[in-house]
Amino acid sequence: MRSRLLSPRFNGRLHDARTATSIGRWLGIAFMVCFATGLISHVLQHPPAWLSPDLPSRPVWGYRLTQGLHVASGVAAVPLLLAKLWTVYPRLFSWPAVRSVRHALERSSVAVLVAAAVFEVATGLLNTAQWYPWPFSFVPVHYAVAWLAAGSVLLHLAVKAPEIRAHWGRRSPGTLALPEEDGPDRRSLLAAVAAAAGAVTVTTVGQSLTPLKGFTLLAPRHPDHGPSGLPVNRTAAAAGVGLITADRFRLTVTGPRPCTLTLDKLRNLPQYEARLPIACVEGWSKSARWAGVRVADLLGLVGAPPHAGVRAVSLETHGGYRVSEMGREYARDPLTLLALRLNGEELTPDHGYPVRLIAPNRPGVLQTKWVGRLEVTV
Repeated sequence: MRSRLLSPRFNGRLHDARTATSIGRWLGIAFMVCFATGLISHVLQHPPAWLSPDLPSRPVWGYRLTQGLHVASGVAAVPLLLAKLWTVYPRLFSWPAVRSVRHALERSSVAVLVAAAVFEVATGLLNTAQWYPWPFSFVPVHYAVAWLAAGSVLLHLAVKAPEIRAHWGRRSPGTLALPEEDGPDRRSLLAAVAAAAGAVTVTTVGQSLTPLKGFTLLAPRHPDHGPSGLPVNRTAAAAGVGLITADRFRLTVTGPRPCTLTLDKLRNLPQYEARLPIACVEGWSKSARWAGVRVADLLGLVGAPPHAGVRAVSLETHGGYRVSEMGREYARDPLTLLALRLNGEELTPDHGYPVRLIAPNRPGVLQTKWVGRLEVTV
């Protein structure tokens, strides 16, 4: 009785290495894309000091593409990970639990891999909905566990390389012992898993791939819903900025020749328009027409040196991103604006009235709203 409880029998015929390898290939691709694009997102959002001045501001759609791929691949990984776990879970009940030192290391690495993968997919999915039911800061923990998951995947591939090689192809010698009658069932299972991954991707990716916005059944954001036809993550009320009136607003620009500008003076400076996407880490993005003053012109107004960067400080009283910094590539880009208008209309309070920062190839969380101060950095 004890042996039967510890080593249950599984009647399903598809809990085999070949099925696990087939699903693992797809899951591996999804994880690889998600990890690579996640690194890009983290560097752009939290650049190291030595790299910050030289981060590229082009292509303008760069961050929109990479973050869209990051969230899309993470969403696609949900059904793939569940299917992968389904195929291999009988092995969790194998007995004896540890047969050798190598076996112990293998099982430990699998435990770390499963825990890290489930954590990354679950927390990433909740982040797209801006729901954080945990006591830790999402960004640093998610980033750290991503490296743990990547290392676990590499270790797992190294340990399982012989089995993966044997079951990689349909007609590889290692698969001859598998019953031929399982072929139709395996193909049906793989087709169902592929369909599920495709369905969740198509019904969410429209929040960034706007031609598919009509299919955003599962996406937490629709790219057209919001003031001036653009979504809002953080409202003026949530930021605690209060009512900002045009007559009382002042923009302070520091530098060799510091100055203070009223809203009317900003409006009287040369105005430029740029069509730029705003792309948020939660996965949604949309292009819009922005109009305002070039940040490069303001730096020239205060006599900033050519290699100078800029620090934008918001009027909001709290928030982890009320201050953002741009290196010289962003600061001198002619498309980087202190925007006063959005899609032909004056900014609404939720979009950062009276002025906000907008720059190409930059995470939305760093497109500072309600800007009250620009500081030249060298």
